[in-house]
Amino acid sequence: MTQRSATLYRPFLSGRYTVSAGLFRLGVQPVPFIGPDAAEVLETHTFALDDTYPAFVASKAAAHARALHEYAGEAGLTPALRGAALAFIAHTLAADSDGVMTWDGKQFSNAALGWTAALDIERGTVESLTRAVGPLSHLVADLQPISALDFLALNAPEDLALLARHPATGVDFLAAVHVMSPQHWNPLDKLGRDFAFVHTPVAGSGPLNATAPRLVDAVISRGPFVRFAWGVAMSDHLDHHPAGPPDSDRAHATTFDPDRAFLRVERQTLTGFPGAHGALFTIRPYIYPLREAVADPAHARALAAAHRSMTPEQVEYKGLTALLPDLLAWLDGQSSDQQGSDGQSLNSWREMLSRKPNEG
Repeated sequence: MTQRSATLYRPFLSGRYTVSAGLFRLGVQPVPFIGPDAAEVLETHTFALDDTYPAFVASKAAAHARALHEYAGEAGLTPALRGAALAFIAHTLAADSDGVMTWDGKQFSNAALGWTAALDIERGTVESLTRAVGPLSHLVADLQPISALDFLALNAPEDLALLARHPATGVDFLAAVHVMSPQHWNPLDKLGRDFAFVHTPVAGSGPLNATAPRLVDAVISRGPFVRFAWGVAMSDHLDHHPAGPPDSDRAHATTFDPDRAFLRVERQTLTGFPGAHGALFTIRPYIYPLREAVADPAHARALAAAHRSMTPEQVEYKGLTALLPDLLAWLDGQSSDQQGSDGQSLNSWREMLSRKPNEG
């Protein structure tokens, strides 16, 4: 498996917390907050495989074994959308894997996990599964995928969801989910629901939901896109399903500790299939120690400013009500040593990030 380090994204560098589409055209618009110098980087990949891959496989395997039905399901998924999405996932996952995975139109192999599946893309089934020894094969030794979507999702770090739109009525709905790394939400609560219902619990999502028809049309017809979401967490666990095993993040007794705090960034891609009246939505969490994410004083200042821009409802939604005073005090301390000393610091990043991404 690749030893490439995970990309470090800092989408908070604008110093503002916003709830918006924030869509960048994948392969067209550079992402402006990648790496230690906040360089603009043009990304083309959908799936990201790096040295954190074993952790994703292990977490997904544990969730799968515990209660797959709490993480995955379908609602009104058409054969056309299923086929288009599965073909895209298999082809693109193999293409993005640097040779670790292969897909010939019928069989998908993963040398890291040591298994090969014959898939019927039209029916969405796993026709056969063979196993061999691979560096991570022990992680999936006891797993039995129940469908082609389930199998392909187990090979990817990303979580997967399929958005559908009825061709006659224009009504959109979430037609399938396979979300094994949810951040304190239940994937099945969203299944079969429209864009506005899915996003209504997000504090400050009113303006975003008001543009739902236009956004859904853009996602299906004018992608692919990439977008980012972020937050501070007090656990590096990937799976925070409400019914899953409890951990320290958002636990009642948890207090802020910079040595146990993490920046969690979600990289999300949206790829449309106009002929199948739907789109694929991928969600890939990145979890960094908070000290690493804000080692530069300018980064600490930006993260503090972004938190100060949140409404009380957004602070509560992010699970930070009890933690925020200590978090801000610590960030202020991290940023005070070199206040204003960087030539390209917060103001220049704000200027660069003010060039708004395409929102459809």
